[in-house]
Amino acid sequence: MIDTLAGGEARDLLLELPAMLEQELRTQPRAAGLRLLEAAHDNGLRMTARLRDFEVKDLLSLTQFFGFHTETFSLAVNFLDRFLSKMKVQPKHVGCVGLSCFYLAVKASEEERNVPLATDLIRISQYRFTVSDMMRMEKIILEKLCWKVKAITAFQFLQLYHAFIHENLSCERRKYLNFDRLETQLKACHCRLMFSKAKPSVLALSIIALEIEEQKLLELTEALEFLQLHAKISNRELTFWKELVLKCLMEYSSSKCSKPNVQKLKWIVSGRTARQLKHSYYKITHLPTIPETIS
Repeated sequence: MIDTLAGGEARDLLLELPAMLEQELRTQPRAAGLRLLEAAHDNGLRMTARLRDFEVKDLLSLTQFFGFHTETFSLAVNFLDRFLSKMKVQPKHVGCVGLSCFYLAVKASEEERNVPLATDLIRISQYRFTVSDMMRMEKIILEKLCWKVKAITAFQFLQLYHAFIHENLSCERRKYLNFDRLETQLKACHCRLMFSKAKPSVLALSIIALEIEEQKLLELTEALEFLQLHAKISNRELTFWKELVLKCLMEYSSSKCSKPNVQKLKWIVSGRTARQLKHSYYKITHLPTIPETIS
């Protein structure tokens, strides 16, 4: 079956699927801890899902501002949720925790020459804690994550699924499955705590499956079922998360949705910092909107 549905690079990537499925279970946030966050009342004394989502939106702003990869953002969210699902974090500390997770992800994913100084990252983020505070928090986070900084993320599954799916589309039809659009949809989902309860493999396939349905790419039905089978995802599980993803994306696309705003990051940059920043840091002028498909 694999030989008839996949060829070349896609087949090679698909052979990595069993190992990825095994590894994703080792770096999942604790479900019980996430449920506690969801159940917490927003009284200013306890960490809540709303505060977590606000922090993730700020991390998305930073990702856009610095031009970092989606994989870096996905990894930062993974670190943050794993830590929050283990530790009782006070609301006043969530900024330090979030930025420390982000910085760890940047250093793990981005090229060394693109990693900003901690002082600049704190200044641009408009936080009041010091570099020493962040370094201490980094150490605490690493200890609680058991030093596992190479997590399998939904973005990696999205890449694999997309590469495989493309092999089963004709050249003229490939434009209807836009990877930039899929990436933005994943970012939107990361901004909701509930999606951290989904396995990365399931979240990625839910996004792909919804896009295939929306674009009416009926020729991909067999390929999608093949991926679902080999990822060991039940119809019930896929349907459940597809419905939640669809609801999230509809809300994200609405004008009422509170999205992160990279513009607030611009004014805080001093002349000294501005001279140190790369020109590409200023190319992000708006928040990620989900790209329109080609009609």
